[in-house]
Amino acid sequence: MHAELQLDNQICFRLYTASRLITQAYTPMLTELGITYPQYLVLMVLWEKDNQPVNDIAHRLQLETNTVTPLLQRMQKQGIISRRKGEHDKRQQFVSLTEKGLEMEEQAYQLIPAGIGKQLSACPLQIDDYQQLAEKLDTIIETLKK
Repeated sequence: MHAELQLDNQICFRLYTASRLITQAYTPMLTELGITYPQYLVLMVLWEKDNQPVNDIAHRLQLETNTVTPLLQRMQKQGIISRRKGEHDKRQQFVSLTEKGLEMEEQAYQLIPAGIGKQLSACPLQIDDYQQLAEKLDTIIETLKK
């Protein structure tokens, strides 16, 4: 057996498992808000800056527009966002938060940071460790995007 092909030697498996478990940890809080994890990501983009073109949201999430569009359609049906055509280019769509979407920011703030913090409280990592991990992951992401 080749050591390079053993599961325990794969960084990709650790990243996959961590991603899956983190998403799972968010699920009860997001269920309380009535949204999915991908919808939460869209909301965070819009909470940072409202009224954005679909292309900008997709770019920020590092996804294709055709992946984001059905997600936005579901969010619009839920009354979380609104979509409208661009004034100068009718092919471009802009996404804005509705009152419900704006209110969800405070609800998310009350639920999620404390909830995730509680779940990770037994983990021996400190804030600096998480910041270093984020920087290392950013390096991997930027390298693979090229």
